[in-house]
Amino acid sequence: MFQSASSSPLDTFLVCGLGSLGQHCVLALKEFEIKIVAIEQNKPKIWEIPQVPSLIDSLLIGDCRQVSILQQANIDRCRSALLVTTSEQVNVETALAIRQLNPHTRLVMRSAKDNLNELLSDYLGNFIAYEPTQLPATAFTLAALGTETKGMFTLDGERLQVIQRRILSQDRWCKTRLLHELQSRNRRLLMVNGNFDLSLTNFHQWMPNATVQAGDIITYIEMVDTSYLQPFTSYAKNDRETSENPLNFRQKVHKIKNFWQNTWHHNVRQQGRRVAVICGLSVLMLWIIGTILLLVTYKGTTPLSAFSATAILLLGGYADLFGEFQEIDSIPPWLQLFSLGMTLAGTAFVGVLYALLTETLLSAKFNFTPNRPTIPQQNHIVVVGTGRVGQRVATLLQDFKQSLVVIALQSDVNGNILPNIPLITGNLPETLTQVYLHQAKSLVIVTDDEILNLEVALMAKRLNLDSHLVIRTSGLGLSQQMTQLLPNAQILGAYAVAAEVFAGAAFGENIVNLFRLGHQTILVTEYEIEANDTLDGLLLSEVAYGYGIVPILHQKPPSKAILMPSDDIRLSAGDRMVILATSEALQRIEQGKQNLSEKCYYLHVEKAFTEDSIFEGANIIVRISGCPLNTARTLMNHLPSCLEIPLYKHQGLRLVRALSKIQVKSCLLQ
Repeated sequence: MFQSASSSPLDTFLVCGLGSLGQHCVLALKEFEIKIVAIEQNKPKIWEIPQVPSLIDSLLIGDCRQVSILQQANIDRCRSALLVTTSEQVNVETALAIRQLNPHTRLVMRSAKDNLNELLSDYLGNFIAYEPTQLPATAFTLAALGTETKGMFTLDGERLQVIQRRILSQDRWCKTRLLHELQSRNRRLLMVNGNFDLSLTNFHQWMPNATVQAGDIITYIEMVDTSYLQPFTSYAKNDRETSENPLNFRQKVHKIKNFWQNTWHHNVRQQGRRVAVICGLSVLMLWIIGTILLLVTYKGTTPLSAFSATAILLLGGYADLFGEFQEIDSIPPWLQLFSLGMTLAGTAFVGVLYALLTETLLSAKFNFTPNRPTIPQQNHIVVVGTGRVGQRVATLLQDFKQSLVVIALQSDVNGNILPNIPLITGNLPETLTQVYLHQAKSLVIVTDDEILNLEVALMAKRLNLDSHLVIRTSGLGLSQQMTQLLPNAQILGAYAVAAEVFAGAAFGENIVNLFRLGHQTILVTEYEIEANDTLDGLLLSEVAYGYGIVPILHQKPPSKAILMPSDDIRLSAGDRMVILATSEALQRIEQGKQNLSEKCYYLHVEKAFTEDSIFEGANIIVRISGCPLNTARTLMNHLPSCLEIPLYKHQGLRLVRALSKIQVKSCLLQ
């Protein structure tokens, strides 16, 4: 759990590797006003982020795997170590070396090997690993959809989604609901009117008693049913109708006729199958006719003998039955001629079947690339790039049942990737026209080459000025320039987003997921409350409004976790909590209770209309405000009176509404 950095004996954060991700991690960590020590193999000649050198308190040049270098970095005083070099081997060796020197340091490692990461977590303890290129994949996917859904993740088996929608005049909420009424057991309101920008760190800047109006942009998180991911079918209805209305004989005949016609037309498209069907039927007919003729001609012949003799003739065995050079009086001449004709026909037909069978086997053996679906022509999503991010984005879009096509670079060509998705390779200007870009809903550009991403984006704007662009970048400078060049595009810096996750994880918390709202990254963060930490003893309402976060899960083991918990729960040691927060909000939590927003509102109780209202009113005041019971009893027994304990605005208004339900008149004063 977060503790004040000043009170912790481990007051330093170590960053191993100052590549693009490492520099972004330094930038994210320094927002927490902590001491940073960095280790780099070679001092960078040009810094991607120019201000990084001034943010590092101590820079060591050397191999971070060496014990001497780690000792120079005062690893015994390091609270966390971020191992973010581009080499997974270096990161793993450094993690093992650090754990030998300091068993308490938090290890946050860059790695894509899930199985190894799980094993290291069990072995090293206080360890977590992320793959930075895959962390923003969900953000790219949701940006590509261009829908109301801004985030989606799963907590304890329940799926939650973040929705941002514009209220229309015909909306059922318009002018019929107050904003606080949108809150429910399955929903939490995050913001209204899209006022979430780079300077805003508080979710709760909306008026609870305001009426929902047309044009409002409302963002909320809610629990959803996972069945929406399944395609709609009406099989049950059709089965029911069939059982209740049995087909008559003519309908059955017509149904069978249509089946065979469809099957035949399908085979016409593949001439090999058509020839195979004709040859097979011909051989079968000759076999039946030959067997019948032998049985009729020779009364003493058994069916098995006639069947076998016909098979021998069809397989080219005429000489086996009529091979002697002499007149055969017992066999009629017409039967001999028919047998010869059957042998010739059987040899031809069986030869064709053998040839088709051989061709089929060879095709199955050497056809390693499966047939892909056809390229969609309208209202689809185009993904450029088939690296880790591109494949992950394409897979997620497929899970969302989206029509899409993937463009692969020549260097990325691999027939086995994304086998169930249309994929095209070739010259970029040509491929952009081949994927019907002018009819596409979105274009997602996620190659590893930033300049190539910019080039594709500019070509796309030339071909389709209305296309929704989602562009992946790595460097901070190019991201800013592209934002100015393409103001309507969504520019997502992969390393900038990932660095916020690494920085949050460095303080000991588990970053469950992330999503983007406007230009902000929202971290879904899990907490384990410890005794005497910054959250111990606070009400959830105080945590929410004081730090500007949104609690979405609370669990008091061994009880079951509660999604969208009540604001009146008081946190204690051992509790588990999951919140939505920006990195700035996490910084405030880290710095302690002195950074809680000030409570500026007071409850004034004017009158209680019944004796029961006096009793219940005191209980409600205790539950929502957190004040002692004797204070609430004294207040309710000496009305009118004012509660001397300050409240947050949302907390106080909820208290006024709760009191009004039990016939207690009150108001909120500032």
